[in-house]
Amino acid sequence: MLFKSLEFKNAVGQKVKIVEIPVLEKDSHYYFMIQVRLQTFITAVYGNGKTNRSHSFREYLKRVLKWPVYEEIFKTPELKNNA
Repeated sequence: MLFKSLEFKNAVGQKVKIVEIPVLEKDSHYYFMIQVRLQTFITAVYGNGKTNRSHSFREYLKRVLKWPVYEEIFKTPELKNNA
């Protein structure tokens, strides 16, 4: 699974970094849901004046999604013969 990160300045002018954003293919049925959740998360972080400068999108998704959906998004393929 590929991840990306996003860095921007919030309303107060502090640098904020959001890490562990999953990269999904456009034909994935979770693509739109992740985009909407990411936009909601960025909006919440942008207006928040907390001192925490680094946020994990993966941890946010763990809190707001149902567990089977979370596992499906972040599943890791099983490797054969310890490869």
